[in-house]
Amino acid sequence: MKCINCGTDNTLKDRTDNQGRCKNCNHLFVFEPTQMTGFKITDPMFAKLIADISVNNTLFFTPKQLFYLLDNRFRKRSTSSAWGCFIPFFITSWVAISATSNFIIPSLLAGFVIWFLFDATTSNNTTLKTRRDNAKFLRFFGVFILVVGMILAIYPLNSFWAFASSVILGLLSIFLGFRQISLPQIGQTFLIDFNKFNEWLTRWQTINGLVSKILPAPREENLLSPSINPDVTAYSFDRLVVCGNSTIAQLLIANNFHFENNCAILSITGYPQNIFETTMEMLRRNPNLKVYAFHDCSPQGMTLAYNLRTSSNWFLDSNFTIIDIGLTPRQILSTQRGMFVQTSDESAQEAKLLAPEIRSTLSVEDLQWLDTGNFVELESFTPAKLIQILRRGISSTYNLAVEDNSGILIFSDYNDTGVYAVESFG
Repeated sequence: MKCINCGTDNTLKDRTDNQGRCKNCNHLFVFEPTQMTGFKITDPMFAKLIADISVNNTLFFTPKQLFYLLDNRFRKRSTSSAWGCFIPFFITSWVAISATSNFIIPSLLAGFVIWFLFDATTSNNTTLKTRRDNAKFLRFFGVFILVVGMILAIYPLNSFWAFASSVILGLLSIFLGFRQISLPQIGQTFLIDFNKFNEWLTRWQTINGLVSKILPAPREENLLSPSINPDVTAYSFDRLVVCGNSTIAQLLIANNFHFENNCAILSITGYPQNIFETTMEMLRRNPNLKVYAFHDCSPQGMTLAYNLRTSSNWFLDSNFTIIDIGLTPRQILSTQRGMFVQTSDESAQEAKLLAPEIRSTLSVEDLQWLDTGNFVELESFTPAKLIQILRRGISSTYNLAVEDNSGILIFSDYNDTGVYAVESFG
């Protein structure tokens, strides 16, 4: 393992003889992969993870975003589509058919492949895209068994039972493939324990110093409001981004999204509290203000745009245009992207307790998705991706056309109360 301090390669013997330190510069290693169970991490790997999520130390990020990225890296290594994994089995089974008059062995091999692919379509350790890929291969494998199996059963085997076995296994594989690809999305589980990750991150910062671009938890308390020049308060913004929680608002502010895109950024909780009232006073002066809701796909997130329109603290009795950038169930269900969907009983209960006014704006598919307890956090996306999605959503909605050149469809929601939603998330 290379030392991240001086770049010297250290073998296990080197690390052991030097009590876990580099033999050249005596720098202490954070991880010892040979002593880790399950997934093994090295210091260069963790350093690259930080460099990737911060885009070479240019973007701020949250600890949970780093956790999601690490979990995703391991997921890609361990749960890739079964296409490549079972092609050897796939070939072997039919070579066996052509080489023997005993149909039992190849039938068992084919049955095992079908079972494995079916199991891969139900695993909560994989993304929706991977599960769908496995379902597609299940259908393809079924067609292969039907066509090739029946031909080989007639010649050279000349066996009715081999023919019957090919038909049964082929149709079963095709049926399961169509069935699994149409099933609702299921929740995923993390491969890494979050508490263990926090221990790794703490040890990393203890040994290598604080990570400059990692954000602390946002401070929600109402600090002393700064004195603001009256000339500044006379100015207003054309756009406001309201985040579903203070963590995402802090992330956008820390990365200067408000400066680069000439918009104000607040959270629904009022963050940052010390300038909240002043900012709202400035915003309400602009009759052309556009308000963008940016939130998790969760029951609480689904209330954001509605609360902006109906709360006296925000824009009750105003005609400001409110645009729901997402994330919404509609956007998740319409994409093949491998979003990290979680499921919890608490989320299911919250979804069923949503106000009728909010539930009436959601489709049957959206409600079914939420009522199952599914949710997706914005922190599952990297900072660069979130900034890209939000910037694209804002730039594509300057004029609320039915459909713009980028393919983002805008539709009115909340009973024509001036709330719009974006069809595509990024």
